[in-house]
Amino acid sequence: MYQAAITGTGVFTPQQTITNAELVEAFNAYADLYNAENAEAIGAGTLEAKAHSSEEFIVKASGIEQRYVMDKSGVLDPNVMHPLLRQRADEEPSLMAEMAVDAAQKALAAAGKTADDVDAVICAASNLERAYPAVAIEIQELLGVKGFAFDMNVACSSATFGIQAAADMIRSGSIRSALVVNPEICSAHLEWRDRDCHFIFGDVATATLLERAEDVEGPCFEVISTRCATEYSNNIRNNNGFLRRSRPDGLSDRRDMQFMQNGRKVFKEVLPMVADHIGGHMADNGLESDDLKRIWLHQANKSMNDFIGRKVLGREPELGEQPNILQDYANTSSAGSIIAFAKNSDDLQDGDTGLICSFGAGYSVGSVIVKKRG
Repeated sequence: MYQAAITGTGVFTPQQTITNAELVEAFNAYADLYNAENAEAIGAGTLEAKAHSSEEFIVKASGIEQRYVMDKSGVLDPNVMHPLLRQRADEEPSLMAEMAVDAAQKALAAAGKTADDVDAVICAASNLERAYPAVAIEIQELLGVKGFAFDMNVACSSATFGIQAAADMIRSGSIRSALVVNPEICSAHLEWRDRDCHFIFGDVATATLLERAEDVEGPCFEVISTRCATEYSNNIRNNNGFLRRSRPDGLSDRRDMQFMQNGRKVFKEVLPMVADHIGGHMADNGLESDDLKRIWLHQANKSMNDFIGRKVLGREPELGEQPNILQDYANTSSAGSIIAFAKNSDDLQDGDTGLICSFGAGYSVGSVIVKKRG
């Protein structure tokens, strides 16, 4: 058995941002158009008018202040309200693969490695651009990696599940190393016309290089233990898929074709599940709360992260102990915890222990205990 270690991370950040002020202006303009077009039905009480959004509401509900996106023009057009992404020819690199390659090359550079040092590529993401050929294999080809590649989807927990899969293969000796990439174009599955969720998501791509710790000479994070769990729930759902055209009304513009959630139930049910999961994982590895120098959580909602941080540590987290990046990136699905790790781990010292955790639809939760070496 070998020891797996994280030796490099990379983050691709889109060039375009949407501030809360821009988002609110566009949404309210859309709401006004909708209400005007449906004035008769609204007046008759058969249709509910759309309420305005506000910057204060968004920050209070989520802690988000802005988000990065691949296209803001369509999102901010009251007559469109979704990103406008160019249709690419099959011979061109897909947008998702292009994003992932950027993050992967940064992870390789951070580790001082090249594509020749990689045996496998796992594309672990919530919103895969297509069913086949696997986006992971396209990324593998663009990078020039030998070996194999595959896609996996466990919604917002995809990154930690991908890390466990990679670590298990390294532990068993079947591979020496793997790139786990998380390209997320969340803006394309978000319903920007829904006041309750129009502010939640942003776009990004992250990559994590894992290798045999025995082969690593420089600083790294040894993967001490991984744990994953799932529990079925409909409270976060997207009903889009290839069967749409086979069903009556399948191709109409239905609300359930985009991201949907019952936020109150998610908050009530997921938080205890995550806290218990982390607590059990730590206990089984002989860790107390004081043993954790840092917790890198899924970046869904500031209130959720603050709650989990207090539950795990048994106190209010000190500044930097449980870093949040969602104020800048918003919820980036599977990539969130990896952004937090990539941007808030360099200062840890030899022997320091931390925990990466992501959670979301499924329900699913994955945790990775790591220890800094070197």
